[in-house]
Amino acid sequence: MRILMLGRGVIATVYGQAFQRAGHDVVHHVRPQRLAEYREPVRTDLIDGRLGPLGRRTQRDYAPRLQSSTAPDDRFELVVLSVGHHQLRDASAALAPHIGDATVVVLGNVWDELDAAVTPIPADQVVFGFPGAGGGFRTDGSLHGAVLRSVTLGTSGTAPPRRAQEARAVFHQAGFTVRDEPDIRGWLFLHVVLDAGMFSQALERGGLARMIGDRRALSGAFRTSRELLPVIEARGVDLTRHRTASTPARFPGATGAALALATVVAPIARASLAAHDDPQAAEPRAVLLDLSRTARSLGVATPRLDHAVARLTRPGPAG
Repeated sequence: MRILMLGRGVIATVYGQAFQRAGHDVVHHVRPQRLAEYREPVRTDLIDGRLGPLGRRTQRDYAPRLQSSTAPDDRFELVVLSVGHHQLRDASAALAPHIGDATVVVLGNVWDELDAAVTPIPADQVVFGFPGAGGGFRTDGSLHGAVLRSVTLGTSGTAPPRRAQEARAVFHQAGFTVRDEPDIRGWLFLHVVLDAGMFSQALERGGLARMIGDRRALSGAFRTSRELLPVIEARGVDLTRHRTASTPARFPGATGAALALATVVAPIARASLAAHDDPQAAEPRAVLLDLSRTARSLGVATPRLDHAVARLTRPGPAG
């Protein structure tokens, strides 16, 4: 299958490499000014969850095929779009004229209504989901992080079943398992809430990497997420459909303790936080600010979130 990955960031690189190794024809669309910068192969150093329950470290060179322009007659069959939620509308608008009839997989946080978030890409071409991967690039250009065995996929209800089937098949061929989520809208909104809790604590600790093994910080993160559950309920999310996914927010103390232990003893859990040392990065800031705006518009009190947002104007670790 011909697959277009938008960009050459962490998610595009991790999954682009996996798809290429599975035999797919993978191309990365990058801005023209990035072509020279990205000429060298990427050294990937990942804890790979496909290789065992706790993952196994792999080190490989990935030489992605890069191009700075695309057109419908390129005949891509699948397009993977993974950007910060605050960039999704602009990225969708830029991509829409070039994708033809390709199935588009949006991987990442979404806080707008799903179909509106990807306008003007036709909603009946779009599958939404969340990657099981994370990490960061070091100063030498190498990528360090982790990739889980599973990804979550679903549609807004507009796309026909064949779109999800096409996306599912590509991930399966690359060795991933796919969890089909019937209420992907509610699941994604809940994930944003869980991320907001983590990002709020990262502001206090100086980054997610400093929360490894920190039971107090992780429990605090999930307490903030618990405070935010009424925000998504006010947006019509039925949390009874997401009992498992909402467990961290409903039981913050126990979950924080369990995750603190996991980040110490499980390499894949530790690696998922270790690469994130900038609590003021664009996506964490945007998540916190957008949730704060939504909460205020819905009249939901969020004192813990308000405290975190206040810190955005006076950045720096608490010490």
